[in-house]
Formats: sequence, structure tokens, C-alpha cells
Amino acid sequence: MDSPTRCSVIIVGAGASGISAAKVLAENGVTDLVILEASDRIGGRVRKENFGGVSVELGAGWIAGVGGKEPNPVWELASKSGLRTCFSDYSNARYNIYDRSGKIVPSSIAADSYKKAVDSAIRKLNTQDGAFSSITETSSPKSPIELAIDFILHDFEMAEVEPISTYLDYGDREFLVADERGYEFLLYKLAETFLFTSEGEIADPRLKLNKVVRELQHSRNGVTVTAEDGCVYEANYVILSVSIGVLQSDLISFRPPLPRWKTEAIEKCDVIVYTKIFLKFPHKFWPCGPGQEFFIYAHERRGYYTFWQHMENAYPGSNILVVTLTNGESKRVEAQSNQETLKEAMEVLRDMFGPNIPNAIDILVPRWWSNRFQRGSYSNYPIVSSYQDVQYVKAPVGRVFFTGEHTSENFSGFVHGGYLTGIDTSKALLEEIRKENKRESDSQAFLLEPLLALTGSLALTQTDSVSTLHKCDIPTQLFLSSNVGLSEAIL
Repeated sequence: MDSPTRCSVIIVGAGASGISAAKVLAENGVTDLVILEASDRIGGRVRKENFGGVSVELGAGWIAGVGGKEPNPVWELASKSGLRTCFSDYSNARYNIYDRSGKIVPSSIAADSYKKAVDSAIRKLNTQDGAFSSITETSSPKSPIELAIDFILHDFEMAEVEPISTYLDYGDREFLVADERGYEFLLYKLAETFLFTSEGEIADPRLKLNKVVRELQHSRNGVTVTAEDGCVYEANYVILSVSIGVLQSDLISFRPPLPRWKTEAIEKCDVIVYTKIFLKFPHKFWPCGPGQEFFIYAHERRGYYTFWQHMENAYPGSNILVVTLTNGESKRVEAQSNQETLKEAMEVLRDMFGPNIPNAIDILVPRWWSNRFQRGSYSNYPIVSSYQDVQYVKAPVGRVFFTGEHTSENFSGFVHGGYLTGIDTSKALLEEIRKENKRESDSQAFLLEPLLALTGSLALTQTDSVSTLHKCDIPTQLFLSSNVGLSEAIL
């Protein structure tokens, strides 16, 4: 077996947080680093794929939080890179609700149902006890319309119920990435600032793809990381930028195990599964006028192919529809074949638009929950979570540092949350490195000062020879030319 690769810092994961963390380290002189990425690409949950002749975003697709007083750092990166985006207006979605007969729910009924749902959610939020005992059974959504509204509110528009830092700090506008280079282009541009590239591709040996980390040994002296292929990496520190879902799984074993306070905090965080299913058609048959980009399907089962979007604003003439599923429905669909999913989706579309619409000619179903390198889409801290829970999730354990959107106090679940925590984690690590270097320097000085003092008591015949020595040579000289043993001199 080859000898272990040695470096100063190992970064596990090359998503938004891992890349931004590595960039900060490199900019501050820590260039002796290695990035271990489990997949064959950088980007993590920011991933594009060609579908139906255009580039679609399987994971993160929007830059959320634009237009406020403070600039969103990811929006700044996008603007600098000339990334093409389209403004998304969700406000009309609640008025584009189709029932199973294909009729659009009257706007007055939709507005009334929406108001009741918001009021109910606010009352639940105000209890803050997780039990919501003050809410009567009648406030729970029951009808297909109420279930659809509840899905829209809690899965897409929670900002109307609870103030969200992203919108308070950066603005309430959202922009869909619609660029053939993909959202991930921003991360490649970041990586290019500190990693060697050749002909537009990252060719730096410090980025190691297809390296699935399975074991992390850590002690007061350093860390040892072992990959699935048997490769071993040693370092002074490691930054783990894997998702909260991976931390909750058994993909990476820790030796010794993480402390109980850490694992309990990790388990408290919810993992949201967010699945965008793409359908390609020979021609469009859905409304495409102003305020009709998003539309809703009301079904007896909450979240059953509820939230739809056409891609005509992003890619005119693409003839692509996207339907978003979450959590339980996402996991159910991931477990079945694409053909079964296509059949279900077409039945829903025919409920809304009639039996004569054309069949889809292609389907794309991401599987974030089944992906062992992700195990979900993003983190979500329950309402009853405490400030301490987040602090424990992001707190380092010895020489093991943690980063990612799940460690963000204010921006968990967002790309800018991952980007910013990568920066913050590296700054914290740099400070720890500075302190460690100072401790080592002070320790050396503490050991050497008594030895230097002893030189004054030596015979005058030895003075000249000692005065010409470097401090680090004195212990050896004392041992060789006097009656004072080295161990006695140190004591």
C-alpha cells in the first residue's frame, strides 16, 4: 500500500462550502491542502444536466434573496460572471389552482383559503412548543384546496409566516438560473482562483475526485482520513463540508466516535428532500401568459404532484414542465421506476388540461435522497430547535471542523448559506492555526530560557564556544561538555 498523503488541511466535499473554505485558506497562505470529493465533479447539490436540449438545475436552482439593502454574495458572484437568470414571481401561483376536473378554483375562494392557512401557521409558530395544542382540529387542512394551499405555504412561501433572514437581509426577490453553463459555473470560477486549470478544466492534483471518505481518525496530534479505495490522507486538521444527511448516515465512521452532544444536535436537524421532475413534450399545451409560470394541482393527498412550473420564461420553446415533490412524496417516487412516475404525472396533467394532451417524450427524475453522497436536499431546523442546537452542529471537535449550509445560523438551506459558512469556518481554522503556532513558539521559549540561563554558570573556558551557538544547539552542547545531563538541564 502506498504511504499516506500528508498535508496541512483536508477538506471533505467540493460543494459551495468546501470550495469557499479552500479558497480562503489558499488566500491566507495555507496552500498545502487536499480536497476530497466523493463524486466525479465539484458542486455538491448545485448540479446541472442537459435535458431536452437545455441545461436544467437538478438541485439548487434559484438565487434567493435579491433586491435588498445588503448584497447577496452569490448574486454578486452571478453578476460578475454574467450568469443568465430569470425573475420568478410566486405570488400568482395561489390563484392558478386546478381541481381534478380541470377547473380553476375561483380567486376569492383561493384567497380566503390562503388567509386561513397563514393565520393557522402563525398561531402554530407562536406556540413554540411543538405540540400546537392550542390549535383545534378544524384548523388542519382537509379539502384538496386547503391541502394544496398548505403545501404552497409551508414548502414555498414560509417567509409570509416567519421572518426569514435571507429575505430580511438581502431582499425578497428570487431569480431562476437559466444559463447553459449552469449554476455550478460560479463554483468553477471560484475554484479557478486557487486551483490550477488547463484548457478550461481543473487539473490541480490537490482536488481529488471520486474519493469517498469512509473513516476519519482524529486525535490531539492530527487526523487521518481513509477513502473507500484504500487511499489514506493525513493532516493537522480536517474540514467536513458534507451534508447534514451524510452526517446522519453511516457513510463516514469517526474514530473515536463524535461526542454525544454533537451527535444529538446533528440528529435534531431535519433533512428536506426536494425533487424537481422534468418532463419534455413535443409542444406546449399549458397557459404561458403573465402570472402563469406557476400553477397548482389540488389533490386529496397533500403534495401529490402539486406544484408545477413551465420553463418557457427561462428557455422559450423548450416545451418543458417541472413538477416539484418534497419529503415523503419525493422518497416514494425515488423508489419507483421513471415510467411509473411518468404515468402518474401524465394522469395529473390530463386531470388539469384534458385527455387529449400529448404524452411526454422524456422524463428526468433526480434522486437526492437515494444518493449516499447527499442523503437529501437541504437542512431545516424545526421551529422548536434552540440556538444551542445550531452552535453544537457547527462546533469543531478537536481538529475536526464542520461547515455547510446546515451550520449557518441565519441562512441554512440556501446556497449563500453554504458559501458563507465555508468562509467563516476557514477563518476560525486560521485563527486556531495561529494560536497553535503561538503555543508551540511559547513552549519552545519556555524550554530554552532555563538552558540559556545555565550558560552563565559554565566555566569561562566554555563561554566563547557557547556564545557562538544557535539556541537550538545549546541543549546538546550542555550534555556533551558539562556534568549536567540533558534531562536535568530541561528540568
